[in-house]
Amino acid sequence: MVRLVGVDLPRNKRISYSLTYIHGIGITSAKKIVETANISPEKRTNDLTTEETIALREVLENIDLKLEGDLRRFNGLNIKRLNEINCHRGKRHRNSLPVRGQRSRTNARSRRGSKKTVTGKKK
Repeated sequence: MVRLVGVDLPRNKRISYSLTYIHGIGITSAKKIVETANISPEKRTNDLTTEETIALREVLENIDLKLEGDLRRFNGLNIKRLNEINCHRGKRHRNSLPVRGQRSRTNARSRRGSKKTVTGKKK
């Protein structure tokens, strides 16, 4: 099992795809990291040698990206700042509504959660 930046990578996937399990690394940056570490892109995670995992660790330490905990903390602080200055986006975050201009009368289920049934008004 390969563990990088505090994340256990899946075993039977190609290394470029298993690197995307690290928060902050997408497929494009994963391919660049694999290329920088001089690892074959067809290689599976469980086929990596110890030298290759060490090379991956060194590349991840020297890269200019924020990963895992640092990135989560950075994003959390940005949302907290928006909440504190009481701007429109902060209010939307606070009320668990869509932030980027999507409609909320319908079609906001993933952000608002499952439907809550409200009883009808009695006559």
